Amino acid sequence: MPKAYVFTRFGGPETEALVDVDRPRPGPGQLLVAVRAAGVNPVDWKQRTGYARAGGGARELPAVFGNEVAGVVAEVGPDVTGFAVGDEVFGNPVAGGYAEYTLLPVTVTAHKPAGLSFTDAAALPVAAATAYDGIVQLALPEGATLLVTGAGGGVGAAILQIARIRGLRAVGVASDAKKDFVESLGAVHVPSGPDLAARARAAAPEGVDGVYDLVGGDVLAEAATLLTDRTKLITAGASAEDVELLGGARVLRARDAAVLDAVADLVVRGDLTPHVTATFPLDRAAEALRTVEEGHARGKTVIVIEGTR
Repeated sequence: MPKAYVFTRFGGPETEALVDVDRPRPGPGQLLVAVRAAGVNPVDWKQRTGYARAGGGARELPAVFGNEVAGVVAEVGPDVTGFAVGDEVFGNPVAGGYAEYTLLPVTVTAHKPAGLSFTDAAALPVAAATAYDGIVQLALPEGATLLVTGAGGGVGAAILQIARIRGLRAVGVASDAKKDFVESLGAVHVPSGPDLAARARAAAPEGVDGVYDLVGGDVLAEAATLLTDRTKLITAGASAEDVELLGGARVLRARDAAVLDAVADLVVRGDLTPHVTATFPLDRAAEALRTVEEGHARGKTVIVIEGTR
């Protein structure tokens, strides 16, 4: 039987297990995909704790981890056009991607360009697409200054690169250990920690025109004080309620194939690098998740699956 990495109840790492599962069957508008790579994101472990249950419907347990994959179409569901068995694709799975097989809805699935590896493609549907959507939402003019909190992770790295492509000056907030990485992406590094706003003002004395937050909490609140126009405050690290109290908004996700095509094109053209810095096999998914959950990941972590049955 195919294997998948799941959480059996809401809680901590003790709820996780690698288990045998039935091979999924695609329904209307779905593809069955033999997974070759699955991206690891903070939202994965947050969902294990119960995050996003409100308003999102009850999750059936055990639940498979993972929200972005790349692989090969193994079966096409009813009423699907534009895809065939053997196609190489990437996208957002219906219910978990740390698995040998998963289902993808065609609405958020794109064909993988030949020049894009499975590993890099699996880093795009959440991290790069979230970065892209937020930059579009902010709509800052060329030459504006964008502050990015949590800039050293997978989403942050994509934001810094897309900001550069759009002609923005990026200021990246990250730990001292990630200083060289942030600066290698063309951003000004600001150390994370208390009194963030003072250090940001010193790094950008002309002011900050937009904030893209990936952390939430006190970091979001302090970063908000740098803005005179709070409509230019967006977050992917806090709830809508928290950011709206500060005058900002959650990142508005397009969640469509057009955005996936756009970010893949940026990678193929050499304008965007997914910066996959760590890969793990499926039987070491726990290690991959701890790397991200404990905040040690620099760039993107991906689970690579070989020999899918």
